[in-house]
Amino acid sequence: METLFSGITVVPVDERDTVLRDAYVGIAGGKITYIGDRPPEAKAARVISGANKVMIPGLCNAHTHIPMTLLRGYADDYDLHTWLHDHIFPAEERLTEDMIYEGARLAVLEMLAGGTVAFTEMYGQMMQVGRAAAESGMKANIAQALIHIGSGAYDAKTDARFAQTRELADAYHDYDNGRIRVDVSIHAEYTSGPAVWEEAARYAIDRGLGMNLHLSETREEHEACKTRRNGRTPAQVFHAARLFNVRTTAAHCVWLENDDIEILGEMGVTAAHCPVSNAKLVSGTANVPLMQQRGVNVALGTDGAASNNSLDMFEEMKAAAILNKLARRDPEAVKAADALRMATANGYLAQGRAGEGGRIQVGCEADLAVLDFDKPHLTPCHNVISHLVYAARASDVCLTMVRGKILYENGEFPALDAEKIKAGARKAAETIAGSRHY
Repeated sequence: METLFSGITVVPVDERDTVLRDAYVGIAGGKITYIGDRPPEAKAARVISGANKVMIPGLCNAHTHIPMTLLRGYADDYDLHTWLHDHIFPAEERLTEDMIYEGARLAVLEMLAGGTVAFTEMYGQMMQVGRAAAESGMKANIAQALIHIGSGAYDAKTDARFAQTRELADAYHDYDNGRIRVDVSIHAEYTSGPAVWEEAARYAIDRGLGMNLHLSETREEHEACKTRRNGRTPAQVFHAARLFNVRTTAAHCVWLENDDIEILGEMGVTAAHCPVSNAKLVSGTANVPLMQQRGVNVALGTDGAASNNSLDMFEEMKAAAILNKLARRDPEAVKAADALRMATANGYLAQGRAGEGGRIQVGCEADLAVLDFDKPHLTPCHNVISHLVYAARASDVCLTMVRGKILYENGEFPALDAEKIKAGARKAAETIAGSRHY
């Protein structure tokens, strides 16, 4: 046995919302091999004390754009359309491949320090994100966003973005025994059209890849689609184009109609709920309780750091719970245990990794996070799961492990040069904004 956690509180994330106190968790060969209330017979190379610590499954960020760490704080306090078209799109035109890489590496530090072990990513120049993910040790589902605006004919054979999708799949799909997977991505209904959707669906189905897209993020987007598409919603046109015929993650889903939710439930589509970004950009709050009632898998995402402005999944859990309570005027709309499940097991299901983890269970890969509960804001603790969602912060994470390998511990990143990464990100940000960043 390589690592043994002793006397630790464990939240397995199971159907009974179990909390195990003073437990022992053994790790060997990258997997969880022992969970019990007394030490195992096998000796461990390293024993980590769990006193005042809580272990949870590693968090899964089900929708983000990690290179946008370089644009954190670049354009705030705007609605989505103004933010995106007047500020973000022009700034993104200045991003080079090296900048994409530096922003992605910075995001890796932030996510690992906050207990996130897996992320689902959609952006441009994704080979550099694949490179950063490969170096990080994290799990990732990555996708090159396909965009085709205009009335000209579309040809996937000559489209540079589609070529990048194929290149990305050839280079990184099932990389490191599936640690990295490649999805196909449609950026959104309003940035593409039927010809793109048809080619994307065909390629995903033929290659056995998943799908990653934005869906009904704003009321304007949703209603404009209905005007363009003879009354059909984005979900309806995507469904007709077979984009939901593979494992699909649809981000935001704020303005879905009843029939849309039925489609997502029937087709096994995951809704990646991004409550903080959607609130900050005044897009609205997705109807999570109704989606769950209709059988939709709901996971949690941060969206990009330019609209959030962090990659803190604890913040997302709290926001998912309290915003849905407020929007539905129901204190039980999304409970703490629901939010924790959305950030862990549901995210793994969205990525096609349900058999790998998202739970603390013997046989699962050792993808986990440990929090230090010996903090004033976590004292006293009447309910561990409640504290994890309503009181804990990303900064309470003291250890993050993926496949049994410690990638973050007490402020240190054993496999990464954090100072070099931060310096590279500062330099890249200066180039974008023309000013000094600290």
